[in-house]
Amino acid sequence: MLNAVGQAQNILLLGGTSEIGLAIVSELTKRGGNPTVTLAARQDSPRIDAAVEEVSRHGAGKVRIVDFDAFDTDSHPAVIDAAFAAGDVDVAIVAFGTLGDQEELWQNQQAAVASAQTNFTAPVSVGVLLGQKMKQQGHGTIIAMSSVAGMKVRRSNFVYGSTKAGMDGFYTQLGEALRGSGVHVTVVRPGQVRTKMTDGLDEAPLTVDKEDVAKAAVSAALDGKSHVFVHKLFGPISLVLQHIPAPIMRKLSF
Repeated sequence: MLNAVGQAQNILLLGGTSEIGLAIVSELTKRGGNPTVTLAARQDSPRIDAAVEEVSRHGAGKVRIVDFDAFDTDSHPAVIDAAFAAGDVDVAIVAFGTLGDQEELWQNQQAAVASAQTNFTAPVSVGVLLGQKMKQQGHGTIIAMSSVAGMKVRRSNFVYGSTKAGMDGFYTQLGEALRGSGVHVTVVRPGQVRTKMTDGLDEAPLTVDKEDVAKAAVSAALDGKSHVFVHKLFGPISLVLQHIPAPIMRKLSF
């Protein structure tokens, strides 16, 4: 069970090679306890060895790998069963997704569907399974990686933003559905994060590092918060954006 100082015995990362996910795992393992870490990722991923080395270096007592394909939702029950086979999972981190070319996404049906499957359908699939498993064990924390892009869907990235809006809404209400069960859900909303996914993009205002995301996520989970904006300014900014009329939004270049 995740204790008061953030120590866990078993941690599951769905998206086992995600830079942000690995940073959250490392933030947890550095707190001690020599936890077992299960990395759910494609076993043939060229980044899996580096992921194992990273979490081991930061304090994981044991690292397990479970083959996970976000697109193959039929396989997800077996993936979650395998992840829980090592014992109760104290923290499950849902940290997989794609950004994609925003102009291609709304004009390419296959690319749009793939984005929706990866960023929304697959997170819902594993979220339902995680919620039921943790409800059965009577405790657990789910940390779900959302995005401020889902708070106000904008023309510049509306396919990606709409998938994140759906994902955010699902995990926010999953937390409500599990209230009183001993299971807590924290939705994490960063803006742009400096990772390989954003290499080559112009840096947006309020961009943060993956370590900033990790610290905010773990701190919010320990405090029992339902959500957290990684950069504190995004909370009020998102609130303001909700009330900007469409004709004015069209004139904004972001």
